[in-house]
Amino acid sequence: ATELHLSRETVIWLLTRNVKQDIPPSDVKIGWRSMGVFGGRISAVATLFCDIIMEEMDRREQFADTIVGIAINGIPFATLISEELGAEMAIYRPLSSENKVGAFSSNYASVSGKDVVIVDDVLNTGGTMRGAIDEVQKQGGRPVLALVLVNKTEKDEIDGVPLRALIRATNIA
Repeated sequence: ATELHLSRETVIWLLTRNVKQDIPPSDVKIGWRSMGVFGGRISAVATLFCDIIMEEMDRREQFADTIVGIAINGIPFATLISEELGAEMAIYRPLSSENKVGAFSSNYASVSGKDVVIVDDVLNTGGTMRGAIDEVQKQGGRPVLALVLVNKTEKDEIDGVPLRALIRATNIA
C-alpha cells in the first residue's frame, strides 16, 4: 500500500475481492516518478513547499526550527527544504509491523524543544502523519505544520496540526 501510494483498505479489497459483490473503495494511485527521477525537479517542488511553509509561518507568527522528513519519500523534500530555509533536518521512520512505533534517526537533528514542520509525499489515511506528530510531541517538539505533496483526504488538520498540500485528490463521484 505504501509503495503504491494506495490506502490499506484499497489493497485489502484488491487482494480479497469478489468482483460480483464487492464495491471498490474510492482511491487514487499517486505516481510521481516523472518528478522523482531528477534532483532538479525535486528541488523545484521543495521550493514550492518552502513558499507554503513561509506563508504559514508568517500567518501564525511562528518559525520552523526543524524539518522532519518521513522515510522514505519525505526525505528528499525535507533535505532540500532544510537547506533552503536554513533549518535543521530530522528523519522519522514510520512504525513497522514489528515495532508498533516509529522512531527518529539518531544521525540527524533532534526535535526536542523545536517547532517542527513534518513533510511526506502522500497522505492516504493520515496514520503515518499522525504517528509522526505523536512522536514529535513525545520527544518534546511542537509540530506546527504537516506538509504533503498530495492529500487524498478532506482533512485540513491532523490532531490539531495544520495540514497543507500542493495537490488535493478528491473523489467527486
